[in-house]
Amino acid sequence: MTAVSLLIFSAAAAGFAAAVGGAICRWTGFDQPHANPYTLHAMTAFGGGLLLSAVAFGLTPAAMRGLTPIWLAVTFLCGGIVFYGLDRILAKRGGQHAQFLAMLLDALPEALAMGALFSTAPSVGLLLATFVGLQNLPEGFNAYRELRMSGLSGKRTQQLLMSMTVLVPAVTWLGFTVLDSHPALTAGVMSACAGGLVYLLFQDIAPESKWRGHWSPALGAVVGFAVGMACAQALHV
Repeated sequence: MTAVSLLIFSAAAAGFAAAVGGAICRWTGFDQPHANPYTLHAMTAFGGGLLLSAVAFGLTPAAMRGLTPIWLAVTFLCGGIVFYGLDRILAKRGGQHAQFLAMLLDALPEALAMGALFSTAPSVGLLLATFVGLQNLPEGFNAYRELRMSGLSGKRTQQLLMSMTVLVPAVTWLGFTVLDSHPALTAGVMSACAGGLVYLLFQDIAPESKWRGHWSPALGAVVGFAVGMACAQALHV
């Protein structure tokens, strides 16, 4: 398989994982109001653990190799501030598409960095594709539930999640064709993305994973991080 074919296939599979997560939510009945909250909190924690592993093993190591300490700190902080602003906009807007838009804020910047890395460091690019796909599973699961709880039809909800199968490869291809010859810019994108994900992790995901009176759902974060760590080790990144 050529590098381009691997890029397109990996990006499409990563995007399709969101629809798979939504389908699992529908098939298991977790899009209903009476769904077991234990599983929902554990799924949220699992996604948070995967995000943390993406920052630790995929984004920041590559960014640290391509930026000076000052620019590393500046881009990381800027990413957090940008995600903060977007999160505030989504919170004020609310509505049935807020969770889906939050998933886009997570996956698409990583897809951009993934495309840029495929030309220079295919193993790191493949690792990011793995992270995006693994993250999209629980995020698609949670997005499907929230969209259905807001009154959106099952068909329309699944269509929105299926659009990730096109959006992720498109953004990945953009990174591959535009950023491949700009390593410093690529490193800046990865650093900013890492800063944004750290913000989302502590602002939105970690608080949602906690369930008063129960302690074990948070172990989902440990499992998610372990999965990401194993993927990084398997790909020799």
